[in-house]
Amino acid sequence: MYLQQYFIDGLGCASYLLGCESMGIAAVIDPDRDVEKYLATAAKRGLKITHIVETHLHADHVSGNTELAARTGAEIYIHEAAHAEFQHHKLEGGDTITLGNVELRVRFTPGHTPESISLQIVDKTRADEPWMIMTGDTLFVGDAGRPDLVGLEAARELAADMHNTLQSEYLTLGDGVMVLPGHGAGSLCGKSIGSVLSSTVGFERHHNPALQIDDRDAYIEFATADLPEQPGNHKRIKQMNRQGPVVLGEVTPRPLGVQDVIPHFRRGAALLDTRAKAAFKAKHIPGAVHLEADEQLSNRVGFVLPDVPIILMLDDAESYARVVYSLARVGYDQVVGYLADSLETWEALGLPTTSGDVRDIEPTELNDLLQHGNGDRPMVIDVRESWEYADGHVPGARLISLGEFARHTDQLDPQQPVAVICASGSRSHSAAALLGQKGFETVYNVVGGTVGWMQQGLPLERD
Repeated sequence: MYLQQYFIDGLGCASYLLGCESMGIAAVIDPDRDVEKYLATAAKRGLKITHIVETHLHADHVSGNTELAARTGAEIYIHEAAHAEFQHHKLEGGDTITLGNVELRVRFTPGHTPESISLQIVDKTRADEPWMIMTGDTLFVGDAGRPDLVGLEAARELAADMHNTLQSEYLTLGDGVMVLPGHGAGSLCGKSIGSVLSSTVGFERHHNPALQIDDRDAYIEFATADLPEQPGNHKRIKQMNRQGPVVLGEVTPRPLGVQDVIPHFRRGAALLDTRAKAAFKAKHIPGAVHLEADEQLSNRVGFVLPDVPIILMLDDAESYARVVYSLARVGYDQVVGYLADSLETWEALGLPTTSGDVRDIEPTELNDLLQHGNGDRPMVIDVRESWEYADGHVPGARLISLGEFARHTDQLDPQQPVAVICASGSRSHSAAALLGQKGFETVYNVVGGTVGWMQQGLPLERD
């Protein structure tokens, strides 16, 4: 048996290539949008990808299943309860997918979503019992899948399903069975997923909080409390995955001149400036959204940009494919190309540029502004979830969770200074970028967030 795990930092997504080398066939489980890595590994190992298996319809990232099927001719497998609209083979609990000496035994494990499955992996050359289990977004290292991404109204019912799944499916397995989850740290599909990318049933049995709760009603309360914000665009991503994602094809750089991009801007295209912060601060095009091309780009962009065509500004053309895949993973397929002309060329044509940026400030600086500022005293916007806010927030801060932020910016005064804060400075970065794009004159991002505020011994309000 051959097994390879792939992990995307930032999104926290894990996918797998699993195959039988003696027969030369393989399956990909939960592929992400950039399928080149699966093709490269399969070719290197002499494997033909014949099966593509989805553990569920994802809400945090767009699948690469249709892309991989188009490239390989492999068939896509997903549980019948997904009601998938693309061509696929319907799975039920109890089915077996055979790859030579390797068996994928399908277990119906609802809880994160109604259609979630897990795959017990058997290597027939070693034993007839499961060696490992691929749990999708149901069981994680140190956590279990959240139940609310198909809608808050269904969360309690799914939490009940999850409790049954954990008790009747996972806890009945032997302690030595390896756990291979669909997510690691960084994912929004759980509350506190561990950073280690695999575990065992035995270790999780003793140390995973989700497996310590025998009572069903107590588990429902546990699973539906203190949930983090939902992934940006999660409803649209889910629908894209149900319909079948558009096949991207080969991603190659598309350089565009100033005269090429202006018609796109006039038709409503967005300019996403992914350059380093210093370069953006020195000079940029008015109205650009600034999000650096780092591992958090996929997580942040869904809270900032609508589903419109996108023109990129890059530090270098070599980063084009990486940025395009970061966007495509969360449903932004309409990248027109990147502005290849310099800002000096832009200015030479009489077009405007500006400078400045969202300013990063420390908690102590914010406190000084709040205590001693006059006309520059900022309104503080807390973009955490309501339960985090209730546990303690900057005195006088207004709560607008990140998932709701884009719908409430018109209620804020763009002339009044605004300081955006979250737990650590990550979520607030996205919200501050949106305010900058909308022309707010003075925007602060509080580095270190509420955690840093507390560490400095600054006062908190609690609701």
